[in-house]
Amino acid sequence: MSLNRCVHLFSRLQRHISTRTTRSPAGFGLLHKTHQAAPVVCCRHVSSNGSSPKPPDTSLFVPITLKTDNMQDGSVGIELTQPLDKSELLKVLNRFYKKKEMQKLAADHGLDARLFHQGFISFRKFVLDVISLPADLHIILSDICSGAGHVNDIYPYFMRHAKQIFPMLDCMEDLRKISDLRVPANWYPDARAIQRKVIFHAGPTNSGKTYHAIQRYLAAKSGVYCGPLKLLAHEIFDKSNNAGVPCDLITGEERTFVDSDGRASGHVACTIEMCSVTTPYEVAVVDEIQMIRDPSRGWAWTRALLGLCAEEIHVCGEPAVIDFVRELMYTTGEEVEVKTYQRLTPFSVLDHALQSLENLRPGDCIVCFSKNDIYSISRQIEARGLECAVIYGSLPPGTKLSQAKKFNNPDDPCKILVATDAIGMGLNLSIRRIIFNSLIKPNVNEKGEKQMETIGTSQALQISGRAGRFASKFKEGEVTTMHTDDLPILKQILSLSVEPVKTAGLHPTAEQLEMFAYHLPDATLSNLVDIFVSLSQVDGIYFVCNIDDFKFLANMIQHIPLNLRSRYVFCTAPINKKQPFVCTSFLKFARQFSRDEPLTFDWVARHVSWPLSAPKNIKDLVHLEAVHDVLDLYLWLSYRFMDMFPDTALVRETRKELDEIIQEGVRNITRLIRAGDSDSPLQIHGSRGGQAGGYNATPSSRRRRSLGGIASPLASRLVRDGLLTSDLLLQLQREWSKDRNLELTNQSALATEPDDGKKDKGKKKRK
Repeated sequence: MSLNRCVHLFSRLQRHISTRTTRSPAGFGLLHKTHQAAPVVCCRHVSSNGSSPKPPDTSLFVPITLKTDNMQDGSVGIELTQPLDKSELLKVLNRFYKKKEMQKLAADHGLDARLFHQGFISFRKFVLDVISLPADLHIILSDICSGAGHVNDIYPYFMRHAKQIFPMLDCMEDLRKISDLRVPANWYPDARAIQRKVIFHAGPTNSGKTYHAIQRYLAAKSGVYCGPLKLLAHEIFDKSNNAGVPCDLITGEERTFVDSDGRASGHVACTIEMCSVTTPYEVAVVDEIQMIRDPSRGWAWTRALLGLCAEEIHVCGEPAVIDFVRELMYTTGEEVEVKTYQRLTPFSVLDHALQSLENLRPGDCIVCFSKNDIYSISRQIEARGLECAVIYGSLPPGTKLSQAKKFNNPDDPCKILVATDAIGMGLNLSIRRIIFNSLIKPNVNEKGEKQMETIGTSQALQISGRAGRFASKFKEGEVTTMHTDDLPILKQILSLSVEPVKTAGLHPTAEQLEMFAYHLPDATLSNLVDIFVSLSQVDGIYFVCNIDDFKFLANMIQHIPLNLRSRYVFCTAPINKKQPFVCTSFLKFARQFSRDEPLTFDWVARHVSWPLSAPKNIKDLVHLEAVHDVLDLYLWLSYRFMDMFPDTALVRETRKELDEIIQEGVRNITRLIRAGDSDSPLQIHGSRGGQAGGYNATPSSRRRRSLGGIASPLASRLVRDGLLTSDLLLQLQREWSKDRNLELTNQSALATEPDDGKKDKGKKKRK
């Protein structure tokens, strides 16, 4: 090698030579400053405060794949030493992996056993597969292989590699600080800059608590109403404008300004997720405050209660939330004034169950917890010559209002209502008697797991309270169950005190996730959220809301190129992930958006095959409901990306037309059910009955379901959960019938067999 070549090589190695240290007696060669073969984010370390942070869930740390095809050092290491023997190198690396002191030292620097193993696998692959190693690493490995170095000298280079594939290790303190959710009151400086007065209106359903809060809202110079449902926001919007108080409407999918020039009014009615925490108001009303503990949406009530910038905050809800609201307000230094109300009209639990649909009377409402039960019961009611209205959660708001109006109209022959717990709030209904078809409801717990459980006292009271509402024609309400064995359970549930609310929900914001992404630029949004929740620290009175729906959407569009803010907005869209057509539409919306191609009305019309005809069966009705959800999704996105979703007026008009088509379908729902039965062997069934003859009192008949000839709750559950299709069920039914017929044929043949030698032989065998 020429002298000039040596000088050139040593000059390139200058930065590496300066980082080498003499080996300590124990053999640990720690680098004071390491060279990185690939760039990583430099993090400002923040000292932790308070209690010791919880260890991170390292199972969420996904290693990054390093690019090894453009090493800057080229073949410098080989030229200064010699090529490395791969087999000898493998032995050296495995010796390093097995040394307990190396594993302990790595654990002290954030690599637990899982990360140490993953890091070593990646490091070994890197060392053995790369064409030319960084010069400093090559020299160290060459020294060890030749006996001039110690295997422990690999450690700093291993750690350098580990921090490259796990960049979160180098900025863990920063990540902990970003995900520190212990003082959410400080997130709202505008609210903390004023001294707010908090008035809690506490009482049961139909006690007038919300009425008194709204009266103060209407008397104020400016105000905001925050409700859990679009229907409630619409109701306050109409009530305010009818009272001569100009009021705007803001929901996720709608913006209505009463001023013709589009100027904002002093009053606004909105769904709680849409309330502004920067606009000043004289009065704010936060309705149904008990939902602050909701596993999915509780964060919206926490945000409103802590962040609304209003002189007076009027909170409406159950008395079980009073102490908790006081505790929350201690953190802001604000006192809570409590006003209690009693129910305006009484309701009583009857001593007998309905037992049969023959015992229905005008003003009855049967409450179910599944659409299948609604379909079954509504058909049985019609078979008895009665008309019924139908209300369930996935119906458009206009259809719900139409069905409620039909039921409330004294001149309409429809005197029976079949509904889900969607009637618990948001609709004014003239109900005389509430009848619980079942007390078991599917729920999603805080971990995002679906489970069947008995309804709680709070929900039972909320639903029962719809009977005998003030200002309706029924001055007293009655409550009972469909089945006798449910009645004592219902009485016990209603006799219990409502469990006090003890926690409030929180949710990571877009800004927090953007800061996370700055430190972890290669992580997926779903992984970012997982790591955020894993590292988050909350006070005992808070919890992080369930993020499974958010992650579901994030994973669905992960392959689509979007910037983080747009991706976050898409993933917060309120869609029904159980509807395949809605999910497919969501995916197409995101893909079209990523191409920077506006989603025009013509594009949407082609996608949903508009115009659509009236439904011919239940399957068609369900599809129309899904199309309505897709149009809602378009409108929701149009207010976040106005230039990319430009045809809101046309889509809103189409949605209105579709609502009318769905209303017509729901008015003829029993005809649709019959059509569905004739088209498919899959019979619509109820969870506690479903026989053509109605509900019987015997336990066995209540627990059997007619499903294409196979009486099986398991089969119906598999179909409902999407684990068994109707076609497959038909095939199973045919096989079952075939086997059954064959068995009957064999039995008949044995019974009619002629009296000959074979018969005698058979007799001998039977003996």
